[in-house]
Amino acid sequence: FLNGGDPGAFADRLAGFHDGLREVGFVDKQNVAIEYRWAKGQLGRLPALAVELANLPVNVIAATGNLASGVAAKAVTTTIPIVFISGPDPVKAGLVAGLNRPGGNATGVFTSNDVIGAKRLQIIRDLVPATGKIAMLENPTAPGSDTEAQSMRATASAAGVQLITLEASTRAAVEQAFATLGREKAGALIVPADPFLTNERDHIIALAARHRVPTIYNDRVFGVAGGLLSYGPSLPEGYRQVGRYVGMILKGAKPADLPVAQPTKFELVINRKTAATLSLAIPDRLLAIADEVID
Repeated sequence: FLNGGDPGAFADRLAGFHDGLREVGFVDKQNVAIEYRWAKGQLGRLPALAVELANLPVNVIAATGNLASGVAAKAVTTTIPIVFISGPDPVKAGLVAGLNRPGGNATGVFTSNDVIGAKRLQIIRDLVPATGKIAMLENPTAPGSDTEAQSMRATASAAGVQLITLEASTRAAVEQAFATLGREKAGALIVPADPFLTNERDHIIALAARHRVPTIYNDRVFGVAGGLLSYGPSLPEGYRQVGRYVGMILKGAKPADLPVAQPTKFELVINRKTAATLSLAIPDRLLAIADEVID
């Protein structure tokens, strides 16, 4: 199990992974042994951790956290099956030949697309419709982040909004990004899926509160922790699918024969308490479609 984050920040997703394994008949420490390697937000450590796993050797690598784990695993083996979970397009990244027919030794879950990014932009604009400038955090060390940023800039431009991308791959850089956001007078912030940014969840939420910037995140864990809004696929469900695929491969399935899965469950979480501290009124149309409202 290879992940760019740490166990605490990914606890709910790890539970989903174990649920998926259990559905196929595997329970950790009973009839399967799992070697865990966590990069703890330092994505540059992933290649060495992937080498460690490949040298054990293991029967399957669950490359999770985001695209970086899949890229690291794919670079060290063409024979050990890999099950990834990725926001950026795994075809463009070279992990698979196609979504329906992956080919090679990898398959997994593709959790994001341009439609999701456009939906996040629409939601935050519904909340702060007067703003013409929105910022987005970007971890430049994460594979695929530049493609995601380009896609979001195009989406924002089509909506008549200027999108500013703020690079952040260290805690100090996150603080600098918020300082830049203030100078640029951006009216809102988008935080995409990324292991480092998830690890920095509490810090980012605190900075968003301090700078009083309405922020939409990618995952409900941010909303539960005090973030204003989150919209995205259910990541515990995505990890459940990773667990299912790992179990199926342990039983003899080939990655090349397992199509890359895409999410069917999406969640909008609204933290009304945080909205009140920002003196924001949540539009009724957003409350009506929310999956969870935190008071």
